[in-house]
Amino acid sequence: MIVHVDTSALVDALTGPRRSLDTLIALTREGHRLMLSTIVLYEWLRGPRTPIELATQEELFPSEAAVPFAAAEAMVASRLYTQVPRARGREIDLAVAACALVAGGAIWTLNPNDFRDVPDLRLV
Repeated sequence: MIVHVDTSALVDALTGPRRSLDTLIALTREGHRLMLSTIVLYEWLRGPRTPIELATQEELFPSEAAVPFAAAEAMVASRLYTQVPRARGREIDLAVAACALVAGGAIWTLNPNDFRDVPDLRLV
């Protein structure tokens, strides 16, 4: 299964004590194909990152392989914006969800409440 990694999971897996690194490894060993969207890459890169954290991210999730937020994703995100309650302020989350939905994948997040009301989105 394709699993889009949300920023919360990426940060928790690759920074500080790397609490979610074991989960990242387990998902890979289970055969899931882990991916980052360009939206998550943007959120990741704008944070304070060490050279080691950036190198680890590039090794695991090369920037060139990030799933683009393109026309199809924009159309799905805009539809989600009109469907979910309290959409204002959730534009980034809805864009991340749209990337996963267009790819037919799920999302791995440490903030499941941000995505629970997104129709047809599977959470890991």
